[in-house]
Amino acid sequence: MALSKPTFFHHLKTLIRTHHPLPRTLPPLRHLSYATPEDAAAERRRRKRRLRIEPPLNALRSPTQPRPTPTPNTNPNAPKLPEHVSLLTGNRLNLHNRILKLIRENDLQEAVLLTRHSVYSNCKPTIFTCNAVMTACYRQSKYAELLNLHRFITQAAIAANVVTYNLIISTYMDCRKIDTAMEQYKQLVDSAPFDPNTTTYRIIVKGLVDDNKLDRALEIKDEMISKGFEADPVVYSYLMSGYAKNGDHEGIFGLYDELKEKLGGFVSNGVVYGSVMKGYFLKGMEKEAMECCEEALGGSKIKMSAAAYNSVLDALCKNGKFDVALKVFDEMLEKHNPPKLLTVNLGSYNVMVDGYCAEKRFDDAINVFESMGEKRCHPDTLSYNNLIEQLCENGLLGKAEKLYNGMSEKEVSPDEYTFVVLMDTCFKENRHDDAAAYFKTMVESKLRPNLGVYNRLIDELVKVGKVDEAKSFFDMMVPKLRMDDDSYKFIMKALFDVKKHDEVLEIIGKMLREDPLDFSDELQEFVREELQKEEREDDLVNLMAEIEREKAEAAAKEAEEAERAKASARAAVSSLLPSKLFGDKGDAEDEDESGGGVVAEMGDGEVKVQENGAAGEQVTA
Repeated sequence: MALSKPTFFHHLKTLIRTHHPLPRTLPPLRHLSYATPEDAAAERRRRKRRLRIEPPLNALRSPTQPRPTPTPNTNPNAPKLPEHVSLLTGNRLNLHNRILKLIRENDLQEAVLLTRHSVYSNCKPTIFTCNAVMTACYRQSKYAELLNLHRFITQAAIAANVVTYNLIISTYMDCRKIDTAMEQYKQLVDSAPFDPNTTTYRIIVKGLVDDNKLDRALEIKDEMISKGFEADPVVYSYLMSGYAKNGDHEGIFGLYDELKEKLGGFVSNGVVYGSVMKGYFLKGMEKEAMECCEEALGGSKIKMSAAAYNSVLDALCKNGKFDVALKVFDEMLEKHNPPKLLTVNLGSYNVMVDGYCAEKRFDDAINVFESMGEKRCHPDTLSYNNLIEQLCENGLLGKAEKLYNGMSEKEVSPDEYTFVVLMDTCFKENRHDDAAAYFKTMVESKLRPNLGVYNRLIDELVKVGKVDEAKSFFDMMVPKLRMDDDSYKFIMKALFDVKKHDEVLEIIGKMLREDPLDFSDELQEFVREELQKEEREDDLVNLMAEIEREKAEAAAKEAEEAERAKASARAAVSSLLPSKLFGDKGDAEDEDESGGGVVAEMGDGEVKVQENGAAGEQVTA
């Protein structure tokens, strides 16, 4: 049916009213292209201006919160927290790697200098870099340099961490300064913003046990447990070795039972089983000791580290089981697979060297010692000293010297103990010239022999009539050592015996000029008695009077020079400042004349002043 035209329009209007169009959800399209680059640039500038005037919507939705102001430290004396390892980045990391490279190249002196110079530079080293340098010093037994560097970084306000404290405590323990080490531990516990760790207690307990202070070591162990630390088998192994050294097997098994109780009835760390074997050997229970050895080496539940193997080797070597120790050592070499499994270290070779020397197999000891490089183990000064000393004690000075000469190839530096052992052995072998040469090399290597070593050298040289050489070493060591009266008396007596009184008077003259307090009354009486034997006691009186006169003349000359310096200073100042400040009329008149004024005195008492060619007024005097 066809619709009329009005009806059709009415129908369309109805459809339009009933139809609800969908809301527009899509954002308006942006024109992504412009006719010219100038239009695009203009649009970018417009958007930037709009953003500066009206902030974006996301900034309005999330209002910025004010930054929390750091709370100031109310206590300025509070200890400074050590730096975190995350700060070891950028230039500081480059400096750290550069110093580590110097350490690997055995250029420790340059590493120390670079660390010191960097402290006050734009790239300050972290405590981790300082610890690396101090650790290198500790490994080479350069304790003086380590302590000096520690003092320097402390003054530079580089906060120490627990590793730093452990290094300092280890250093004092090795130097047998137990009280100082315990003071450092007390400072760590009381003042440091962190707690000691298990390594700290291991270092302290081992040092106390080595110094035969077992009771104090047991107190430290109890203190460690009271602070919440888990029972450490390494600490217990040190204590058990102390009991073994004292021959107390009951103490060994008492500690072992205590450790088992604290660890749930079984000790999985094999480091204690060597001491347990020593306890069985002390009780005469050899069978039980070997069963314990088999359990430690064959048990899959027991973890055997290099230190654990070393304790077993030591127990076998010191109780007549060296053949078994050799088999265990060969097994250790086969299992050694770094870095996955480490069963051999420098201590392993030191134990085997001691075992071979105890069996008088010195050639095998040297061969084992020199073969440690095959397992990436490197000898240190202490291991060299151990073998050199045992060779010298058994009359093998030639082999000891050969070993000493090879230290430079291994980049190991001898210390005072190395030279002293060789020097004493040379004296026993009547090789006094070689002994003197070792002492001289020690001094030239910037090592510091003590007064006892010097006295032994002088005594042996004088015994064989080498007084002149003894006198030369005396002159060398006087600036380096603090001589006592006995040392002065000995060298003076040796010179008096060979009729060299003038050299004695020379020594006394140097003493009186440099440090008169060294020439004590006792020493003065000794010299006077020796001079009386030759009727030359007046020489000492004349020498002392001459030195007093020299001192008086020097004091007078110094005072005269000081007065002359003051006069020259006054003259210099007066030449720079106006002379009227000093009231010098002559200089004032000269100054007036030089200023262009003319002062003329008339015959009738009138004074006429004329300045710059113009007539002045007359003044009647």
